[in-house]
Amino acid sequence: MAFRKEPPHTHGSPASTAVVLVNLGTPDAPDARSLRRYLKQFLSDPRVVEIPRALWWFILNGIILPFRSGKSAEKYASIWTEQGSPLRVHTARQAAALGAQLAARGHHQLRVEYAMRYGAPSVDDVLDQLKEQGCTRILVLPAYPQYSGTTTASIFDAVFDHYRVVRNIPELRLIRNYHDQDAYIQALRQSVLDHWELNGRPDKLVMSFHGVPKRTLLLGDPYHCECYKTARLLAQSLGLAEEQYLVTFQSRFGKAEWLQPYTAPTLQELGRQGVGRVDVMCPGFTSDCLETLEEIAMEAKAEFLHAGGKQFHFIPCLNESPAWIAGMVEIVEQHLAGWPTMSNAAAREDMARQSAISAERASAMGASR
Repeated sequence: MAFRKEPPHTHGSPASTAVVLVNLGTPDAPDARSLRRYLKQFLSDPRVVEIPRALWWFILNGIILPFRSGKSAEKYASIWTEQGSPLRVHTARQAAALGAQLAARGHHQLRVEYAMRYGAPSVDDVLDQLKEQGCTRILVLPAYPQYSGTTTASIFDAVFDHYRVVRNIPELRLIRNYHDQDAYIQALRQSVLDHWELNGRPDKLVMSFHGVPKRTLLLGDPYHCECYKTARLLAQSLGLAEEQYLVTFQSRFGKAEWLQPYTAPTLQELGRQGVGRVDVMCPGFTSDCLETLEEIAMEAKAEFLHAGGKQFHFIPCLNESPAWIAGMVEIVEQHLAGWPTMSNAAAREDMARQSAISAERASAMGASR
């Protein structure tokens, strides 16, 4: 096995810590070529599609990529911004705001970066950069509040695969989920209340989570249960009765049965029943993306109104809202416990002196650097 080349080491360099916020990913541009490259990486992940590899290779390369790439590019083009992909823009802003808030709280020996499981910046590239910068402790924060083998576990796979060929591995911590943490629930609650303060309340609040095949639940994936717990805790925090909200699952793909009830048919039925106004939010997404801005705010809205509904409101994802940045800070600080990331000016001066002494001792023992 060939290991990655280690960067030059300087004796006496202070240890440092990094938080890596990892999101799903996004194509580089809203065109068929970029979508083909992105979808191939995404849909080749055995965590995402559990079909025998030989059969899936034929379906993916012979059917899906040639025909779906162009259609997906059109969808991405409908939400693309001057800054680029909304998911990447929001994730980058979240990482920057998180880093600034942690620094303001005294975490001066800490840096925050973001990576994408599929696309750029890749997990490999970001972890390599942190190695070059001398980071010896890494905290991985998935952008998925609810754990699933199709999402969170895939991020962990990417991290483990990277370090499988690294000689000098840093200390690692992985955040598995935060679907029921008060910091996350309160951020969701604030986003809903902010929307209602400006627009009034709906007849029904629909919480739409990304779907996964039903078989994953039957095989032991906790995602379904964690989505419902998030919804229940959020509804309780808002004071909603059971009949005032619904949990649904979106983004079904293929002919297999997925988690139900499905979002689109549910909204159509609400429209036919004469429900005047629905508000739809996507608690499983912390950044707005194709699945929220196009699938929900455009397609689902059109289906609800066409079925007879009167008003459709989309409540944006948490993105870089102050409540969510504060929530992320709380979650991260819980998982940083015991790592020396906080210091004042005097402590940093003392650390510099200790590093210089360490370097001198190493040099006296014959170290070349």
